[in-house]
Amino acid sequence: MDLLAGLRAGLDARRAGGLYRRRRLLEGAQGPRPVVDGRRYLAFCSNDYLGLAAHPAVVAAWRRAAEAYGVGAGASHLVCGHHREHQALEEALADFVGAEAALLFSTGYMANLGVVTSLAGRGDLVLADRLNHASLNDACLLSRARLVRYPHLDLAWLRERLAGREGRALVVTDAVFSMDGDRAPLGALAAAVAGRGWLVADDAHGFGVLGPQGRGSLAEGGLTPSGPVVLMGTLGKACGVFGAFVAGDRVLVETLVQQARTYIYTTALPPALAAALRAALAVLAEADEARGHLFDLVARFRRGAEALGLPLAESSTPIQPLVVGDSRRALALARALESRGILVVPIRPPTVPEGTARLRITFSAAHRPEDVDRLLEALAEIGR
Repeated sequence: MDLLAGLRAGLDARRAGGLYRRRRLLEGAQGPRPVVDGRRYLAFCSNDYLGLAAHPAVVAAWRRAAEAYGVGAGASHLVCGHHREHQALEEALADFVGAEAALLFSTGYMANLGVVTSLAGRGDLVLADRLNHASLNDACLLSRARLVRYPHLDLAWLRERLAGREGRALVVTDAVFSMDGDRAPLGALAAAVAGRGWLVADDAHGFGVLGPQGRGSLAEGGLTPSGPVVLMGTLGKACGVFGAFVAGDRVLVETLVQQARTYIYTTALPPALAAALRAALAVLAEADEARGHLFDLVARFRRGAEALGLPLAESSTPIQPLVVGDSRRALALARALESRGILVVPIRPPTVPEGTARLRITFSAAHRPEDVDRLLEALAEIGR
């Protein structure tokens, strides 16, 4: 049996269907004008929403901490890797989002796996929005609970499913949907699960961007991570660095310390990285002007796109999907933009449902109004 021949055939099929992915080589710092594959582009594909990935205060904090503590944690948190910088960051995050406690994870993927598999298991019911991020879907499957994926944002369906149910239920949802940019009605979801189970909200794309001081989607809705409401936030998007956290009641966090396999069985983040994140959090809390500028750019783009008749999804966040349907067409549009010096990544199945391939256009506070205008001009040219 030629095992490699089967793999080659699979790759060929992906290429033929416009689904083949390739890595690009980035040089220099992250920003709206990166050098990629040897060419400088105007990029609209980063999740560095506030431009903190190369912020001088964040870089300086990392450098100072690396000189003091070295570049590795050396062990897992429960062996001998839990540093005072980790503890200080967890306390700062908990205070920032209004939770009793917070727990650091290496990635949002690991945080979602850790929290969902700790709160649900055999005999439990997990209800998950159909457009949730892949990490939430995988977490639900690994929990071994019964998984039901409900229609996107369908509160009536969810309430009916929860009504009169005996036993614990877990509702999991993106707070801001990563490929669509729309938002979950967290207040209504929290009310629906009250007394019936848990609500886990993945706020990867809302934390730092939405709510007072960028405290996130829960804060924007007047909620805090407490009781049945659990927050997962990532630290590599608006915070500009790396990592993730789960926030909620102290007993929840202690349970994760004891049970979350993705926390227990992995090396801790470098202490210097935790120090950089604390600096990023301080900058983020004072970044109202940057957030205002960011949403001005989003509004500018949506006005221009409407004038051009572009089929944008309903989104008021920095994620602006231009849905085109066919994967090959999305790839062709991305290449047409690339030929004009603009980098936008085409998103194709299985990341999004069949027939909904798109250009996922994202904005950063580091963009300028003229950058938005250049993107709109390029889209107009391609349309003609």
